Amino acid sequence: MAVQPADTSLARDSEPQTVAVELDIEGMTCALCANRIERKLNKLDGVSASVNYATEQARVTAPAGFDPQRLITTVEDAGYRAQLPTTAGTGDDGDSTEGDRRDRELEVLRQRLLISVVLAVPVILISMIPALQFVTISSTRPS
Repeated sequence: MAVQPADTSLARDSEPQTVAVELDIEGMTCALCANRIERKLNKLDGVSASVNYATEQARVTAPAGFDPQRLITTVEDAGYRAQLPTTAGTGDDGDSTEGDRRDRELEVLRQRLLISVVLAVPVILISMIPALQFVTISSTRPS
């Protein structure tokens, strides 16, 4: 579950109750991006946020009744994509699960690798086969 009541067993009765919210964040390319998102979220009243670049998640503690959509809007205003985490099997089409997102990223990387190999093979052949080095030989001869 994305929104859970925070542990308030040690809290005094006069302190407001808080909730813990986790966000999935996409589009971060470095730790500085995570720091920027964390600062933007911490500027909201009563919000305490911690963003982890490696897991692409943010853990936010907010006052009870705080709208999670406001957190998502704040992250999107900073230039990144955010959503509440979805559990596997909850989506009708299954495209919103973490595993499917990783599979799409891997497919893009496989396509880039294949294109790189196709473009690199001719360069390697030209540089390794002596008969194909005619351009190099002709450029070293005086005219």
